Amino acid sequence: MVLLELARKLQARGHEVIALGPSAGEGWLTEGLRSIGVTRIPIGFGGALGLGSVPDITSVIREHRLDVLHSHEYTMAVSGAFAARVARCRHLITLHGGMYHATRFRRKLARRWAVALSAHRVAVSGAFRKRLAASLSISPTSLDMIPNGVTPSKGDRGSTRRALGIEDDDVLILAVGSLYPVKGHEFLIEAMSYMSGADKRAVAVIAGQGQEEDRLRDLIERRGVADSVRLLGFRSDIPDLLAASDVFVMPSRSEGMPMAMIEAMLAEKAIVASDGGGIPEMIAGPPVGVLVEPENAEALAKALTGMVTDPEKRARMGRAVRARAETQFSSDTMVDRYLDLYRG
Repeated sequence: MVLLELARKLQARGHEVIALGPSAGEGWLTEGLRSIGVTRIPIGFGGALGLGSVPDITSVIREHRLDVLHSHEYTMAVSGAFAARVARCRHLITLHGGMYHATRFRRKLARRWAVALSAHRVAVSGAFRKRLAASLSISPTSLDMIPNGVTPSKGDRGSTRRALGIEDDDVLILAVGSLYPVKGHEFLIEAMSYMSGADKRAVAVIAGQGQEEDRLRDLIERRGVADSVRLLGFRSDIPDLLAASDVFVMPSRSEGMPMAMIEAMLAEKAIVASDGGGIPEMIAGPPVGVLVEPENAEALAKALTGMVTDPEKRARMGRAVRARAETQFSSDTMVDRYLDLYRG
């Protein structure tokens, strides 16, 4: 989503943008790039540490005379840094918080090498910058910090609620995120099993796909919440789901600067989220959302019940969270900051 937003905004400002990605990439991203007229060039992956893509990337840099190569996340950071060095192109990396998949020594060493070769290293939150600096044994001041940014989209509340079978008096709780353990969706399911006493019917929907789907479906059945928790699978209509919802929840074990939460903030939704990673920077001090201890389903249930039963609180927090997002997490602010790095 960050790549797509950067490409759209940079192109609108007159810059030439080319997107590189795996041959078997995400279909929605390919379609999104095509819709804004950005060339997407598929590259092959393989070999140790994903370095099989280096010849393809090097070829693209030289053919298109690229000024800057901007890599996102671990695998592309390593292959991108190597290719940029070979082709003598400036390189920068954005790491979004996904450190949980780079724990092997060889991968850590490769990441440190990629960071050392790059002109700029960007973390998307202050908390993640500290974690990343510690893992790389470098000073946090050697890392830039640029929060993710989003352009708000207006959704259709009424027709989306009808399509989901949500009654006018129901309170719809929305979670958005891939179905992986780090996203903590099991704690939302557990929390919903504690909320049967609320005076309004609360329904939680989870938009996303991933390896945890079968386990989460089994947990829904075992906890007896099949009537109040639904897995929606991959959805391309997140603005509509946000418009239809009343509360946005993010029960993750860890996050960097989640785009889905920024979208929810701009959609003026009351937020309940885990107190970890970059999330507190987004909604704490002074608080514009409710933070709960990660992996604590009972605390999550209590916070959600407070939102479900108090529409005035939901409205008040929604207005406050939108005001903060508009000043801190706009896509134009994000692009301005990246352009400063590109030009530097």
